[in-house]
Amino acid sequence: MAYTPDSIWRNRDTFLQGRDEIEVFLTKKWERENGYRLRKELFSFTDNKIAVQFWYEWYDKEGQWWRTYGLEDWTFAEDGLMRKRQMSGNDVKITHEERWYKDGVDVNTVPISEKHW
Repeated sequence: MAYTPDSIWRNRDTFLQGRDEIEVFLTKKWERENGYRLRKELFSFTDNKIAVQFWYEWYDKEGQWWRTYGLEDWTFAEDGLMRKRQMSGNDVKITHEERWYKDGVDVNTVPISEKHW
């Protein structure tokens, strides 16, 4: 794992500490979010901290598509492992036709305008 043993995470309203809690959280997340396609862009960085903005699309067990908009910030330990992660995100229902990241599309080539910031 890319996280320190005592890594601290906040994902929306969920607070986690340690690799075991993070692994359980990620396993449940990936069971719920199918067809996951992600784009991240570097927002800012300094010393051992990075901030990114992201957009990802996924569908739930009923087949409903969603786009998640969000920001993350990460702090890294001396050994390069992630020590802290905070994520704030919003899920927006979309139709299949509204999807940006359809099969065969390079997610980094999709134009994302200011209305999506």
